[in-house]
Amino acid sequence: MANTPVSPIRVPVRAPACDGLFMPGEWAEHEATWMIWPCKPSAWPFGMDRPRLAFAEVAKAISRFEPVYMMCRPELLDQAAAMCGDAVTLVPMDTRDSWSRDSAPTFVVDGKGGVAGVDWVFNDWGHIARYEGGYDEAMALMVLEHLKMRRYAAPCIIEGGGIHADGEGTLLTTEQVQFDPRRNAGFTRQDFEDLFAAYLGVEKTVWLGNGLEDDETNGHVDILACFARPGVVMVHDCTDPDDPNFQVSQDAIKRLEAAKDAKGRSFEILRMPQPTPRYNGDWRMDLSYINFYIANNGIVMSSFDDPMDETAFRLMCEAFPGHEVIQLPSLDIFAGGGGIHCITQQQPKGAPLPVF
Repeated sequence: MANTPVSPIRVPVRAPACDGLFMPGEWAEHEATWMIWPCKPSAWPFGMDRPRLAFAEVAKAISRFEPVYMMCRPELLDQAAAMCGDAVTLVPMDTRDSWSRDSAPTFVVDGKGGVAGVDWVFNDWGHIARYEGGYDEAMALMVLEHLKMRRYAAPCIIEGGGIHADGEGTLLTTEQVQFDPRRNAGFTRQDFEDLFAAYLGVEKTVWLGNGLEDDETNGHVDILACFARPGVVMVHDCTDPDDPNFQVSQDAIKRLEAAKDAKGRSFEILRMPQPTPRYNGDWRMDLSYINFYIANNGIVMSSFDDPMDETAFRLMCEAFPGHEVIQLPSLDIFAGGGGIHCITQQQPKGAPLPVF
């Protein structure tokens, strides 16, 4: 699989939309959740015990609502089993890192009970294995082969954390991440919109600007804004004018206020407070309550030992009535460069469509 930016392509030969497939909203019923057991010490130089415990707690929380599959290096299976217990089904795989949102498939559905997967080109967020241990460029392929599910190989570098869909034809993304020259040099806005239409069934792309300060992914949308349901967007809200994230938040809110979705609706905007900035050496961790996971009838979200934790929990409960909200300490996850949404990938309910 290529690990350098690919040339723009405007009309794919065979893509999900050709077969009536689209990306559902994350609140659509799930068959399961996919995670990866942490295995890269260079991502957590302070040690792996605390991150692994945090991953296990997320898996246990999600397992209350739906099955969890944990991809795991064979030599770590006993450790993962001991820490996760019966909460997960372990799947032996040659994993290199821990971020299934970005390296696992983006699943698409046909609306009739069939599910397939999009295998984006993955190049380590443009870093090309900056950390020791390699990266999971083959993860999506391995998952789809394990599931015996149809695979659509996409001709572009996209990560799951860089896109967020409402299931009704609208997609959120950022200019910063998609126009990163380390990913898809030469792609135009129209190139991306054509690809989102072909591979995700998207009719309207809403472009936000930059991501949060020091985000190692260089602008993923899933710590800045997400759909809570069609027509409703939750946004990371920094209110300190002296904080670089203030301009990011304000720009995102202004763009959303001016935009309409694929159905012609204006957006209802739910503002989620920013926690107090925390640093890992000179690097600011991109802490955000936006980076949460929607399970079947449940929400798993972060706490940061922060004064805003309680407010964020209350707002999340209000945004998702009828869901049980579980708040888990997540600083040890974010210390590795991402959050709860980054370490999970939902598989929509349905039967695998046959392989071509």
